[in-house]
Amino acid sequence: MTRSVHPDSVTAMANKRRRVAAQPAALKFTKVNAMLGGAGIACLSLGYALLAQGSITAAPLLLVLAYVVLLPMAIIK
Repeated sequence: MTRSVHPDSVTAMANKRRRVAAQPAALKFTKVNAMLGGAGIACLSLGYALLAQGSITAAPLLLVLAYVVLLPMAIIK
């Protein structure tokens, strides 16, 4: 037994799919993103300043924290 599909319902479904696909996903920039980004930039600045002074422990830790944790979280969150 076969089912017949009304042509109007097929067209309506196709139009609905186009409307859903046509809307781009909006990125939301919140206060949390700004705080994480600011903390990342502060860690970068402090890390490079300490690196210029010759720090071999604190500078790399701050740079890794900024590049691996804070800045990606500011983009993703």
